[in-house]
Amino acid sequence: MPDILLPIIALLSGFALLIWSADEFTDNGAKIANIFNVSPLIIGLLIFGFGTSAPEMLVSGLAAMDGNTGLAIGNAVGSNIFNIALVLGISAIIVPIEVHKDILKKEWVFLMIATLCAGLLLMDQQLDRTDGLILLVLLILFLTYTFKESKNSSHHEFGDLAQTIDKSQTTKAWVMLLVGLIMLISSAKLVVWGGVEVAKAFGVSDLVIGLTVVALGTSLPELAVSIASVLKKQYEMVVGNVIGSNLFNTIAVLAIPGLIHPSDVPLEVMQRDYPIMLLLTVLLFIVSYKFGKKHIINRFEGGVLVTVFGLYMWQLF
Repeated sequence: MPDILLPIIALLSGFALLIWSADEFTDNGAKIANIFNVSPLIIGLLIFGFGTSAPEMLVSGLAAMDGNTGLAIGNAVGSNIFNIALVLGISAIIVPIEVHKDILKKEWVFLMIATLCAGLLLMDQQLDRTDGLILLVLLILFLTYTFKESKNSSHHEFGDLAQTIDKSQTTKAWVMLLVGLIMLISSAKLVVWGGVEVAKAFGVSDLVIGLTVVALGTSLPELAVSIASVLKKQYEMVVGNVIGSNLFNTIAVLAIPGLIHPSDVPLEVMQRDYPIMLLLTVLLFIVSYKFGKKHIINRFEGGVLVTVFGLYMWQLF
């Protein structure tokens, strides 16, 4: 038992550092975005979506380098399940979330296309460099589209902030953004090492530990950011964060193991985990879209998402 104590300490301290560093990263990212007068949706999609997906990217990269491709794939798929079912579900239970119709017309459609593309690429039970490159091209297309949208965006809710942030605050924001990123890298490494060691000690497969312990750890930043955003009634940021994060997970996080360490995809991914991820992506649209009414994810629908998550966890164990 003493052998497992150090990995457990590494796992817990890694999670704690992960939450702190993601908070710093997104906070300062938002400050920098404010200076450039960018809309809350774009901040949610890019700054929060990328910032809160950085742990998944780092975990997947480090796991793939160590040859733990199952952990890397499990982390990407598991995080997407956590984000919609748990992050959005809990946020909607706390405060019903108003969804901007444009998100459902554009960003959700892009997420659906990315999810279907990932499914088609993984269907042959292989994740190789070609798959990784295809996913990378999708990522570039998404980023190009988002930057184009940010320029056309009519939202300028942070315009006044640009005037009030002076040069010294801007420098501090950039420094803290860098510190946050360095801490993200370090804490992600701790989580991977601790997760793998604990999994080995209990005889649990890389895939299951990636789908649960590591996916939860790397999804905690999304949960923290989303709860903070709903309490501040920044609903565009919440949905933007979840959709942006899932897009980065699907096309960037999955591309990493394919490019670094091509290998077989565990059979359970396509039989059990991917269908749940696809179902939740469809459910995201169903609970958001209200014909001719305000698009609101209410508390009951939040409860439905959390119930799907509970059933999935039950099935997993």
